[in-house]
Amino acid sequence: MSPAAGPWLRLLSLGAAGAVALVVATGEHALPHDAAALVALALLGGVALAARFGHPDRPELLLASTLALGVFIVQIGLGGVLALTDSAWARALHVGLGAVSLAVAAIAAAACFRGGAPVPRGSWRDYVTLTKPRIMSLLLLTAAGGMLVCARGVPSAGLLAATLGGLALACGGASALNHVIDRDIDRLMGKRTRGRPVAAGRIPPARALEFGLALSALSFVVLASFANVLAALLAVFGNLFYVLVYTRWLKRSTPQNIVIGGAAGAVPPVVGWAAATGNLTLPALLLFLIVFFWTPPHFWALALLIRREYAAARIPMLPVVKGEPETARSIVRYTLLMIGVTLLPFLAHTVGWLYLASALLLGGLFLLLAVELLRETTPARARRLFTYSLAYLALLFVALALDPIVLG
Repeated sequence: MSPAAGPWLRLLSLGAAGAVALVVATGEHALPHDAAALVALALLGGVALAARFGHPDRPELLLASTLALGVFIVQIGLGGVLALTDSAWARALHVGLGAVSLAVAAIAAAACFRGGAPVPRGSWRDYVTLTKPRIMSLLLLTAAGGMLVCARGVPSAGLLAATLGGLALACGGASALNHVIDRDIDRLMGKRTRGRPVAAGRIPPARALEFGLALSALSFVVLASFANVLAALLAVFGNLFYVLVYTRWLKRSTPQNIVIGGAAGAVPPVVGWAAATGNLTLPALLLFLIVFFWTPPHFWALALLIRREYAAARIPMLPVVKGEPETARSIVRYTLLMIGVTLLPFLAHTVGWLYLASALLLGGLFLLLAVELLRETTPARARRLFTYSLAYLALLFVALALDPIVLG
């Protein structure tokens, strides 16, 4: 017997059916109708992906969810035709497909509740672990910094809560999907990763997949509904880049994996900026570049500490492929680049002297630790740099946020 759909997929399917019903009910009200359509599209997409990759042996669920998504996409297309032409045939077909979409979405939801083989449920602590809360907290801090910089102060509490909440869902969803994809190498990398929920078998891959997709879809719903569509799309881009480009491809294929893959971790401050302003301008790009150039020296310091684990899993991290001396030299080079990039917000007149002094002081200490690591590449010095790099990014974005508040 095939495994039963988990609670996250069931919740997602009910939400999708409810959103499609809302689309049908708001057909005469343009703005609510369009907003409900975006929500329904995200939820239907999550259900279809969970069915395709989590339950490939449930053909009835796969067919119903794929059909529901396909019909709804066609319905959106017809909605565009109707807006342009206002033709009677498009209106009739659009309404008819709305009824079909609702029926098929309901069928897909019902299929999620049909019986199947029981599987381990996992504890709530395991599900929290899937979201990588420590990494999430740092990413949320950079997003909050982006919002405070562009708002020249503190944005509304509702917008701040919705943006950080939606981004937390996105980060948690991407991390859960990372656990699913990396479960094979997690088992090879020693105690640090062998005990992770999916790698250890406490949570089945299908359940973790459903959980990750549910959080990702709900992230889009929250950001699109309470912030704006641009912020929601940027969060989706960050998720896709981290899961598909970095985790699935770059991490296993090139020592430049973290250089390119760092773009995923640099998205949160841009999401924060977009949520607060509704647009993307040069300062948002500068915030992106700060995190982008911080990521390689930060991550390579960690890679030096666990080089043997990466070698055992055949992951081509820079210390494994190029050795420790070259990694230390690369850390110094990227640290210099990072320090240069951190000065750009001041040169662009986005922030003032408080931030500049903080960036120079924090960057100088980062460079000092990187040079010490180059002179003597030991685990103790690598650990010191890695630990400081976490505090560095947090303090830098605190300075970014405080500068316009303190200096006005």
